[in-house]
Amino acid sequence: MRLRTLALLSLLAATLRADEGMWTFDNVPKAKIKAAYGFEPSDAFLDHLRLSSLRFPGATGAFVSAEGLVLTNHHVGLGAVQQVSAKGSDFVKNGFLARTRAEELKIPGYELLLLESYQDVTTAVNAAVKPGMDDKAARTARENELARLQKAEAERTGLTVNPVTLYQGGEYWLYRYKKFTDVRLVMAPEEGIAFFGGDWDNFTWPRHDLDFTLFRVYENGAPHKPAHFLQVSAEGAKAGDLVFASGYPAATARQETFAQMAYARDRQLPLRLKSMARLRDALAAHGKTSEEARRLVGDQLRGLENNLKRQNGWLSGLKDAVAMARIQADEKALKAFVAKDPILAARSGQAWTKIEAATRREAALLKESTFVAARNSNLLVHALNLVRLADETAKPDDKRLNEFKEANLKATKTRLGSPKPLDPGVETALLAANLSEAKDELGAAHPFVQAMLGGKSPQEAAAAAVKGSKLADPAERKRLMEGGAKALADSTDPMLLLAKKLDPLNRKVRKQLEDEVQGVYTNMGGRIAEARFQAYGKTQYPDATFTLRLTYGAIATYPANGTQQQPFTTFAGLFDRAWGQGELAEDGAWALPPRWKSAAGKVELSTPFNFAYAADTTGGNSGSPLVNTKGELVGLNFDSNIEAQVGRYFYDGRTKRSIAVDARAILEALDKVYGAGHLAAELRMK
Repeated sequence: MRLRTLALLSLLAATLRADEGMWTFDNVPKAKIKAAYGFEPSDAFLDHLRLSSLRFPGATGAFVSAEGLVLTNHHVGLGAVQQVSAKGSDFVKNGFLARTRAEELKIPGYELLLLESYQDVTTAVNAAVKPGMDDKAARTARENELARLQKAEAERTGLTVNPVTLYQGGEYWLYRYKKFTDVRLVMAPEEGIAFFGGDWDNFTWPRHDLDFTLFRVYENGAPHKPAHFLQVSAEGAKAGDLVFASGYPAATARQETFAQMAYARDRQLPLRLKSMARLRDALAAHGKTSEEARRLVGDQLRGLENNLKRQNGWLSGLKDAVAMARIQADEKALKAFVAKDPILAARSGQAWTKIEAATRREAALLKESTFVAARNSNLLVHALNLVRLADETAKPDDKRLNEFKEANLKATKTRLGSPKPLDPGVETALLAANLSEAKDELGAAHPFVQAMLGGKSPQEAAAAAVKGSKLADPAERKRLMEGGAKALADSTDPMLLLAKKLDPLNRKVRKQLEDEVQGVYTNMGGRIAEARFQAYGKTQYPDATFTLRLTYGAIATYPANGTQQQPFTTFAGLFDRAWGQGELAEDGAWALPPRWKSAAGKVELSTPFNFAYAADTTGGNSGSPLVNTKGELVGLNFDSNIEAQVGRYFYDGRTKRSIAVDARAILEALDKVYGAGHLAAELRMK
């Protein structure tokens, strides 16, 4: 029986604004949207948007033509553009345009996913937990059952099937995806116009970024014919219009407990920001060694700068005393609701206390777990997976590390065999930064530091491991994968030797985290989620988990800097900013690419360029298509303002704005700046 109280319903009404929420497509609040905006999205509307949307690596895109043309952000496709560039053909700096299908460039190893269907398997997963199981056993039972269901469904359908956990363990789903593996670059503008203003303008408004890239999906050597694609609106959008964004928000933590948020504020985020700043400085220093080095570090460096601003915004939000008091009050109200029900109290009453104890354990393991993971070194991660491959796959499936379970093994092997090149100079800089910080934070006597350095300095140890390794070559990784335990045992590759030293240390701290921290978060978080369901049902949305979500809101103004910020910028504003700032300011952050310097006389200067809208987006929504109430494409999400970064932990619709490239700007630029009328025509075609 669903229990509700007037106090909780009042709290919910105060907490959820009309435009708040990252809603799963199975639970779109249609009545709420209609009440706020006078429009109710139909099932056909939602299915069309879902089946047009694509999951990119870490982001979003969409089909936009009957010939498999795909639109996403330039910064989303930046790694792919960089990958097919070479010395003398820097497509990041100079842009790229395929004037014929034959000129479209295949991106090796690139994959896109289309969510075809989904299934709630919560009952089956929870049934695997038997009475008397502790947190560790319960977590393992759920993981194994979910993996079993995932494998069976993948075998039955032939699709890529991903397990999805929602509401902190309150629901478990299987999402079925169609995978596209032949993806080709069609058009990319110059980074100077796609990221106009550089990091100085990042997370600000007004903006003037032409942040888009076009790809094409092929199947069997021919352009894919999608059943659904988004047609560009002929009229465009205006202030006050309702827009919908379909995308893959990466992660929010709004349903974490107050204790978890306090841990992130006081311990986790400060160390993470310090580490990212150090890594950024190391890559920036390497990038200054040559023009080629600058090109190679560009994508990672930009990502780090972006994450530093974003996560500083998270920290700022957690330090907002008013917001944190509201979160604490929400938690207190839910605890009171639980306490009034004997059954709920017995099951969930101690959940908050146990989670708080787990945060203290996580804090004790924080530094060690941060550095022993060695995530910053691509080569070392590859080596560690190679070292573990034969050993893990020899075990029963339910005893393996998660990435080596049958359901995930193919993806792990695909990453190991990735043809994406790894540059030794970049890898040395990454590993040296990780080892140097580990030595500073853990101390020279720590077993990890001693094992990794072997008496050398961090720079010497990193250089020796990278220089002598062949693992940057995908063919060598493939040889070792296929050669099994003997090939690995016979190898004297220094990166593999380093990984063999790392393996037991990594396993130890990983096991501690899983058993003593993550198991508690999952099990107790699930019990809190159960209580939340009793109070609210599914009138609330789950935290973002890089699964497809629908967000919505109006193109809107907001107060900032002592004025009312208007929602549109134009081509005229782009040139005004470029001329006003000058080419030399801040290392050329506002310098227009050569072809754009003469474009002011070619384009219609009143054409909208970017717009701001009030919807609940976060990282991963980059590349999300924006549609109007007709389901027509009006824009492409690429950023949000600095005030929005608190959205990881709570939503503040007063000043939170997402930022999009106006579809009219894309068409105007293709037609009049790039001479790509054939692509503009394809986008306009029904």
